[in-house]
Amino acid sequence: MSRDKTLTKAPKAAKTPKAPKAKKAAKPKKELPPQKFRYTALNEAGERVTGVEVALSSGAAHIALLARGLQPLEVSAKQSLLKFEITKKKVPRQDVMNFTRQLAVFMKAGIPIMEALEVIVQETQNKMLKVVLEDMVDSLRAGDTFAAAAAAHPEAFPNFYVGILESAELTGNLDAVLNQLADYIDRDQKARGKVTAALIYPAVVAGMSVVTVIVLAVFVLPRFVVFFASLHAKLPLVTRMLLGSSSFISTWWYVEITLIILIIGGYIAMDRSVSGKARLDGWKLKLPVIGDLTETAIVERTCRILASMLRAGVDLPRSMAVTAESANNAVYRRALENVREVMMQGGGLAGPIAETGLFPAAARQMFRVGEETGTLDQQLEVAAAYYGRELETKLERATALFEPAIIIFMGVVVGFVAVALISAMYGIYNQVKVG
Repeated sequence: MSRDKTLTKAPKAAKTPKAPKAKKAAKPKKELPPQKFRYTALNEAGERVTGVEVALSSGAAHIALLARGLQPLEVSAKQSLLKFEITKKKVPRQDVMNFTRQLAVFMKAGIPIMEALEVIVQETQNKMLKVVLEDMVDSLRAGDTFAAAAAAHPEAFPNFYVGILESAELTGNLDAVLNQLADYIDRDQKARGKVTAALIYPAVVAGMSVVTVIVLAVFVLPRFVVFFASLHAKLPLVTRMLLGSSSFISTWWYVEITLIILIIGGYIAMDRSVSGKARLDGWKLKLPVIGDLTETAIVERTCRILASMLRAGVDLPRSMAVTAESANNAVYRRALENVREVMMQGGGLAGPIAETGLFPAAARQMFRVGEETGTLDQQLEVAAAYYGRELETKLERATALFEPAIIIFMGVVVGFVAVALISAMYGIYNQVKVG
């Protein structure tokens, strides 16, 4: 009987699993009108082509170029003259480095890239980077690759970064490559920091010198003009030169300010045009001290980027194309593009590099040894470290030369003012004594 009761007893109702909380519906994005994007890309023959692509965003333009068989190097919005930007907003490299390091840790732990990005987005403090990462998450949901999503944001990820990501996704070692990228950005930031630190003191001294000259010319010397005029004294030539210069500066100040604005505006306009930037970059390399520093910095950066891309598994033609774009100097960019073309025609790498005449003997030797022994990435890494130390040494020497030059200049200015005023006082005293 008890058995029957047991059999007839109704089973306990199974607990139904809780339905997952529905995610808040994403706010629909405002559809933007199509824009024109200037692009620089490589075609299937390895030739560099430029043009204009019409798309809704830079990411869409990038994907459209890939679909046409082009490898984008640079995609930027075409600006009208009314929307001309003096400075382009960019995500700080320090934030990009931290993001890259965090993503590498997540990937090594086996966390899917989508979940890793969502967690990083929540912790990101930089608003611009947060917007970039949110857009990348949307692109990944739409089926884009991580490299394509990053390529749509050149304000955060430079060309060499995207090129290394593309290779890493093909080889499947994304976590290791992300660590390499973070290390490179860290080294690059430290090098830039050393350059900035070395230039701070000379810049402050130079600025104070200019301020001192302006104060003397605008506020101090005009009072002496009134004083000397009231005495009706004959002034020495040195004093007349000094007071004439002061009068010119204080009277025609608006002309001087206009001239300064025109010079700065002309420099910015030249820097934004292709031919103008080429001329400016050529002039920079010919300057006595700045040219040597610029050459060393470009050689160090070229070797380090090329080494990083080769170590990540990127093929040499693609690595050379990205390295040329990252040279930050039109003269070196054109030379590296020519080297790549000769290399694609079977001319090797070390020979064309030597023919440019832009690389020092030590760098040419390391290119040659690396090419002959098959250890090009290792040789370039050694070269980058060597020229990094060279850059530090040359910066210290330049700073050591610049400081006394500024002090001498200030001494000459102050001494000239003192001699002019004292000679005027002495001349007035003699005139009064004789009278």
